[in-house]
Amino acid sequence: MSLKIGIVGLPNVGKSTLFSALTKNQVDINNYPFCTIKPNIGVVPVLDERLDKLHALFPQSKKINATVEFVDIAGLVKNAHKGEGLGNQFLSNIRNVDVIVEVVRAFLDPNVTHTEDSIDPLRDVGVIRSELILSDLELIQKRKERVLKEKRNPGKEGEEARMEWEILSSFEEKLNNEEWLWPRKEFAGKLEEKAKEISRNFSLLTAKPLIYAVNVEDTRNTKELAEEFKKRGIDESKLMFLDIKLEKEISEMSDQEREEMGLELKIGNLVQQSYALLGTLNFFTSGETETRAWTTRKGALAPEAASVIHSDFQKYFICAYAINYQSLLSASSWKEARQKGLIRTEGKEYQMQEGDVVEFVIGK
Repeated sequence: MSLKIGIVGLPNVGKSTLFSALTKNQVDINNYPFCTIKPNIGVVPVLDERLDKLHALFPQSKKINATVEFVDIAGLVKNAHKGEGLGNQFLSNIRNVDVIVEVVRAFLDPNVTHTEDSIDPLRDVGVIRSELILSDLELIQKRKERVLKEKRNPGKEGEEARMEWEILSSFEEKLNNEEWLWPRKEFAGKLEEKAKEISRNFSLLTAKPLIYAVNVEDTRNTKELAEEFKKRGIDESKLMFLDIKLEKEISEMSDQEREEMGLELKIGNLVQQSYALLGTLNFFTSGETETRAWTTRKGALAPEAASVIHSDFQKYFICAYAINYQSLLSASSWKEARQKGLIRTEGKEYQMQEGDVVEFVIGK
């Protein structure tokens, strides 16, 4: 389960600069709209000192970090859902991401043009929000045309179609009221499972968590702007203030240079914020061959977590040997941990915990 983050925003707001800082890839950041025609895609490791410490127990093993895939699409403009600025083509590139990061311009540089000819972060948020909502509405309305015929059928097929119609109609009502579909609270039981399935199958943009990365010139003077976002219902969990140009410059420094100058990269918090909104946790496998970080959802039972490693592991799961990473570090080896009785044998009902180190036992 690799985290995928899509980066969106109007042209010339700092999207490609953010992507470059995050991935350390050089991309085209020229000052004109639609310079990014094909999506920029970068896969980067998630730094985790817990993994580093576990690897130190097995230095001969291969260390594999969890990864994040960033997808940077071209700038969207008003009426993108109708194809303006090739908008729909670009939106299709982020339908399969887990989290959307919208870069919002709040810097004043007169040398960088703005498609709306003025700086107004909340107006720009409204433009992008409308385009994502309208794009999803178009998908939902097309699907409802097909379901309308199917729901007249008798038996199970018709029952499924009627359930889908109810969910699609609820989605449509929320979107027409300019409400985001994530998180959902209106469904329970079978309807909730079906709603998840529909959101996943159609990759609805508005069913994904959305983080606002506000590109400012000074991150120390953001209180007033934060209050304005709060009035629009955007709380701190979905908001980040970044000087993206500075972040890119810091990302190009060596660790020693950053330490000497007392500088710290803030962009890594985007990944942690994304994990938090998605409700995920990290667990580890560690031994003589490989030390690796994995990601699963909070609340996942052991067989589901095992399926992250291989889909067959859930079906053939027998048990899991589990230990918290701190306990394994204290014991200094699996052998010592076993002798001290620190390793637990967990069954199919075990709920995975953050920082578990596990060895899954699989049979056929």
